[in-house]
Amino acid sequence: MRWSQTFIPTLKEVPEGAEIPSHVLMLRAGLISQVMAGAYTYLPLGLRALRKAEQIVREEMDRAGAVELLMPALTPMSLWQRTGRDRDFGPVLIHFQLQRGNRKVHLALGPTHEEVITDLVARFISSYRQLPITFYQIQTKFRNEERPRFGVLRTSEFLMKDAYSFGTSLEQLNESYQRMYEAYCRIFDRCGLEYLAVEAESGPIGGEASHEFMVPAQHGEDVLVKCDRCSYAANTERAARRKTDQPPPTEDLQPLELVDTPGASTIEQVSRFLGCEPQRLIKTLIYLADGKPVAVLIRGDHEANENKIRRFLGASRLELATPEVIEQVTKAPVGFAGPVGLEGVPLYADWDVALVRNAVVGANQNERHYRGANLGRDFLVPEDHFGDLRMVVEGDPCPRCESGTLRTSHAIEVGHVFKLGTKYSQALGARFTDRDEQLREIIMGCYGIGVNRILAALIETSHDKDGIIWPLALAPFEVVVLPLNVQDEQVRQVAWKLHDELEAQGVEVLLDDRDVRAGVKFKDADLIGFPLRVTVGQRALKQGQLELKWRWSSQAISVPVDQAAEQIPQMLQQARSVPFRQLLQEQKQDTSQTSG
Repeated sequence: MRWSQTFIPTLKEVPEGAEIPSHVLMLRAGLISQVMAGAYTYLPLGLRALRKAEQIVREEMDRAGAVELLMPALTPMSLWQRTGRDRDFGPVLIHFQLQRGNRKVHLALGPTHEEVITDLVARFISSYRQLPITFYQIQTKFRNEERPRFGVLRTSEFLMKDAYSFGTSLEQLNESYQRMYEAYCRIFDRCGLEYLAVEAESGPIGGEASHEFMVPAQHGEDVLVKCDRCSYAANTERAARRKTDQPPPTEDLQPLELVDTPGASTIEQVSRFLGCEPQRLIKTLIYLADGKPVAVLIRGDHEANENKIRRFLGASRLELATPEVIEQVTKAPVGFAGPVGLEGVPLYADWDVALVRNAVVGANQNERHYRGANLGRDFLVPEDHFGDLRMVVEGDPCPRCESGTLRTSHAIEVGHVFKLGTKYSQALGARFTDRDEQLREIIMGCYGIGVNRILAALIETSHDKDGIIWPLALAPFEVVVLPLNVQDEQVRQVAWKLHDELEAQGVEVLLDDRDVRAGVKFKDADLIGFPLRVTVGQRALKQGQLELKWRWSSQAISVPVDQAAEQIPQMLQQARSVPFRQLLQEQKQDTSQTSG
C-alpha cells in the first residue's frame, strides 16, 4: 500500500476537546474523526487496527468453541419490558416509536443482547441434548451516554463482542465461564495489554459472580482495588474489606443536644456549620429494598456501597427512596434523617459506625441535627444488622489475607464475564427437557469485550512523547518504508522494489511515497507508531545499506540492501514470538543501562 493511495490525515496540534493521550493520539494519527460527541468515524488506519483486534477476538472465541452469529441492533421494546430492563437501564436505553402503516412500533437500539439471544434459544433449543452451547457476535451497540468523553472509551455507539452460554447445570456454566475466562486472557495477551482480572459486580445485567478485565492506566475512568500482599483484586463496586478488632473509643459521652442547622443538609455543609470533621457525622440513608423502606447508617466521610447493601439485605432490588418516601419515613425533608427516634423502619449500619462516639446525626426535623448522639444510648442497631456496607478506601485491610492493605488505582475496563444463572431464561421462557423428561430453566453466562476499548487501552498505556507504540498484532501496518528523497532515482527504485517484495511475502507494508521533507516523514511514522521503520536514504545507499529501527527501540541497525527483503520478514517473525510487554520492558532496561 502506498501512502498516496490511502487517507491518513495526521495533525500537528492537539485537537480541541481531547483530554487524554489515547484520544489525542487517535485523532492526531488519523485513526478516527469525530462526527459528534460520542460518535466517531474510523479512518483507514484506525479501521485496520480495529479489524485486527476484532480478528484476534474472533479467533480466540472460535478456539474456545463459541458459535458466531449476528443479531440486529434494532430490537422490540417488548423484550426489554419482559425482563424489566427498560427500567433498569433508564435513560441509557435508546428507544423510540416508528410509524408502520396505521400502527406505532416501539423499538430500542440494543445496548447489549441478552434478551434477543435468550428469545432465540427459547424458540429453538428444547432438549438437554442440544446443550451446552455458547453463541457470540461482534456487533455495534448503542447507549445514551450523558457525558461522552475520552474519545472511544466512552461513546454512544461502540463495537462489542458479546457472548452468551447456555447450559443444563451449574457445572456446565462453570465450564463455559472458565473457557471464556481463559479465552479473554489469550485475547488480551495477544493484543499486548497489561491487564488484571478483578472481582466485579454485575450491575443491570443481572447475576452475581463476575470478573472485569482491567488495564491499569493513569487516565482510566474506573478504579480498581488491589492488595499489596496477595492476589486479591476487585473493582470498587465489589471490593470488600476485612473487619478488624478495634478498641471502642474512650472519650466521655456527651449529652444529646438538639441544634439548629439552617441551610445545612449535606455532610460538607453540616461539618462546616458545626465545625466538626466529616468522620464525626453519621449519615442516615433511606432505601427501598424490594419496595420496602430501610435505613442504613454510614460514617460521614464514607460512601455507601449499594451493591453490598443489597446483598447484605438479601434484596433483589435496591434504590434510594424518593423525597416523598423519605419525608413519610422520617417526618423531615431530605438531608435531615437520623437514627435517634426513627421508628417503623429497620436500621442497618456499617462496621465503622460502631466506632463513632458523640456523633452528629440528623434529628428528623427540618434544619435540625443532634450533637452527641451515641450508639446504645440514643439509638440501637441489632448486632446482626452490622456489616461491610461502604465503598473501600485506600489503606483498608485486605479481606483475603491477614497482613495485606488495599491500594487503589485507575484503570480501563476492556472485558467483563458474568455468571447470569436463570434471570433471563425465567423471564423469556428458555427451558429444556432434562433426561427425566422434566422441564427446567436454562442456566446462562454472559461475556463481553469492548473491541474499541482494546485500541484505546493499548494506546493509553503504550505511547511516548512522539506518538503511539503499536504491537505487531494491532498495528495498522507492520512496516513503513521511508524513501527520504522520492526525486532521487536510486532511492525510488530501492524503496519501491523493497515494498513490492515485502508485500509479495505477506508483510503488511506501507510505502511513504509523499514528496515531503524527511522530518515530516519521520514525525508521522513515530506519531502513527508503525512497529518497524525502514529508511531509504542516499547516504546509506552509497554504502549499500538500509536503516531499520523498531518503534520501541532507541537504536537503529543497518541491513544490506540486497538482504533486506529476506531479513525483514525474519525479524518480524522473531518479534512476534516475544510478548509485546516484554519487548517494551527489555527496551526500558537497555535504555536505562545505556543512560547509566
